[in-house]
Amino acid sequence: MRRGLSTRPPLLGIAEPGTSWLHRARPGAKLLGLALTGAGVGTLRLLAPGPVAATVFGVSLLLLAWTARHARLRRGLLRAQVRRTWWILLALTVVQWWTNGPAVAAAVVAGLLTALWAATLVTATTPVPALLETLVRLAGPLRRFGADPQRLALAFTLTLTSIPVVGRLLAESREAAAARGLGGDPRALLVPTVVRTVAHAEQLGEALAARGLD
Repeated sequence: MRRGLSTRPPLLGIAEPGTSWLHRARPGAKLLGLALTGAGVGTLRLLAPGPVAATVFGVSLLLLAWTARHARLRRGLLRAQVRRTWWILLALTVVQWWTNGPAVAAAVVAGLLTALWAATLVTATTPVPALLETLVRLAGPLRRFGADPQRLALAFTLTLTSIPVVGRLLAESREAAAARGLGGDPRALLVPTVVRTVAHAEQLGEALAARGLD
């Protein structure tokens, strides 16, 4: 079997059936919790010292892991997020360690993982149609300002579906670079990925335009 992202769980996961309290929670409540988590991560990073933030984020990761297990989600779902983003996490660790020290580096990486794992739990326990319906309802008041909730929902859907596509393109570029003996050259990885990502976006835009969606 060909190895790559196409053979692994997609980034952020897909909805898995279940009867846990997290599955039964309203999509709006989960989106609100996700928004508060993101806001909390950002606020804590700005206001708390590195060691304090790293400790809080570490406890948050343990709670998220416990929640995933209690919800009986696919084993290894959260670990997969680390495997899929390890190069980003490593780069952040090196840069932050070099510029701000180990405590801040730990806080930055743990905070990013906290937000990523929280998003994974939401998407893994909530079907996409339910998320879209909730977003359309929440965005309803924005009509008075000229916003179209249906288009906002479409943009959210395209974002979710594009994440695994870009991940697959990155994996294919990595495999192609390794086959040419250029696995250590970042240009051999990033340039083809960017070019193919832009081409995918242009094709997607043309398809939407052909259906009357500018």
